[in-house]
Amino acid sequence: MVCGTTRTQGARPDDAAAAEGYCGDVREVDVVGVRVEMPSNQPIVLLRETGGERYLPIWVGAVEATAIAFAQQGVVPPRPLTHDLLKDLLTATGQQLDEVQITEVKDGIFYATLVLGGGVEVSARPSDSIALALRTGSRIVCADDVLDEAGLSVPDEQEEEVEKFREFLDQINPEDFDASSGKRDEP
Repeated sequence: MVCGTTRTQGARPDDAAAAEGYCGDVREVDVVGVRVEMPSNQPIVLLRETGGERYLPIWVGAVEATAIAFAQQGVVPPRPLTHDLLKDLLTATGQQLDEVQITEVKDGIFYATLVLGGGVEVSARPSDSIALALRTGSRIVCADDVLDEAGLSVPDEQEEEVEKFREFLDQINPEDFDASSGKRDEP
């Protein structure tokens, strides 16, 4: 169980999870990758429960999908992108990202919290949080309630299909994401 007991930065008035701090059971998740949902051309980041059979698809913006794909592929841009800058800022100020918590899904919108060293919590979009976690090597956890509500169970016998999906992800390039998509992981 994870309970937020310290101050929260950046919480919006309607962000109840961030304003009160998250408290509940969580499961560690791994980033399977990003893909484009057809026919809408909407990017999705796919998370998988570590040691479990649940997957969590989160629709994200094209820029965030590219940032996640860059981090997974080890692409280092000539100048730092936003998530690289955030990582450098954490390092320069002596802070570290302890973990990312995906805390809530409300009206189809996912919410996350960055947990920094010293217990400081910052409200963030899951896509930005995932992109930063991949760059810092931080663990990503998801509230059990979120996995129950929005996760998809894929039994072992369907794992072959998931492997085909992974092969597809290995062949995808950040340029495959079009910046014109409008649906994001925030209102």
